[in-house]
Amino acid sequence: MAFFGLFSKEKKETLDKGLEKTKQSFFSKIARTIVGKSKVDDEILDNLEEILITSDVGVETTLKIIERIEDRVSRDKFLGTAELNRVLKEEIAGLLSENNSNDISGFTYAKQNGDPYVIMVVGVNGVGKTTTIGKLAHHLKDEGKKVVLGAADTFRAAAVDQLIIWAERVGVPIIQQGMGADPASVAFDALSSAKAQGADVVIIDTAGRLHNKVNLMNELSKIRRVMEKVIPGAPHEVLLVLDGSTGQNAFEQAKQFSAATNINALAITKLDGTAKGGVVIGISDQMKIPVKYIGVGEGINDLQLFNREEYVESLFSE
Repeated sequence: MAFFGLFSKEKKETLDKGLEKTKQSFFSKIARTIVGKSKVDDEILDNLEEILITSDVGVETTLKIIERIEDRVSRDKFLGTAELNRVLKEEIAGLLSENNSNDISGFTYAKQNGDPYVIMVVGVNGVGKTTTIGKLAHHLKDEGKKVVLGAADTFRAAAVDQLIIWAERVGVPIIQQGMGADPASVAFDALSSAKAQGADVVIIDTAGRLHNKVNLMNELSKIRRVMEKVIPGAPHEVLLVLDGSTGQNAFEQAKQFSAATNINALAITKLDGTAKGGVVIGISDQMKIPVKYIGVGEGINDLQLFNREEYVESLFSE
């Protein structure tokens, strides 16, 4: 069974609602830009560039999109303003498809040589890291997976307590040693326990308050080395959680964490509370790391596996 199931009507409605603020901001600005004009000209392209940048698409990604539209204008000779949304949609979809963001809409977690699939979750405090872990555990359990959580963010008592609450809510076991424990020791125990229980997936939380310090790299490297000793190849996924409502600050966090450890998946949360949903496009383009999950609401089912086609369709839907 495909992870998170098919992209149902209910999930599409949740995605549409989650991107509503971004759509309203984005397309109201475009509508004001093209009013009274029939042809896409330099002035419209300059205004569109500003709109994309202020929607947190990012400067470099924006310039790529504008350049592609300029090529279309040059090639087609006359590009009407009525066609601008369609062309913009096509170019954004094309950009996302070219990035190192494999189509994971049918992705399913599977054991690795008989051992549990290990996910190490990283991200600064306040981005929704613990909530994302809880929602992910819920989805995995619904898919029939046996999940174990590891509370290795031991620098904050609240982080351990919050993960315990999520484990109880979802109904999955958690390995924890309380605040102040050695994070690598917690990871070791969590993987050992999951292996002994025959679990399918282990999700390890890590500290989030050291994103701009050298000891983050040291701590994450230590945790990875310990995991490797228990399960060869672990962690199989290093998932960076970013708060979409922070816009370009999320991009800066992604750069810092990717310098500290080998990130291979992204989760972008809180898109429902912001007009900065364009940050998904910029981060995907600039980081060349797959955006795997997006958070589009507060409900336990509002963490969605990112589907770039559905995202673009929703972004440009009426």
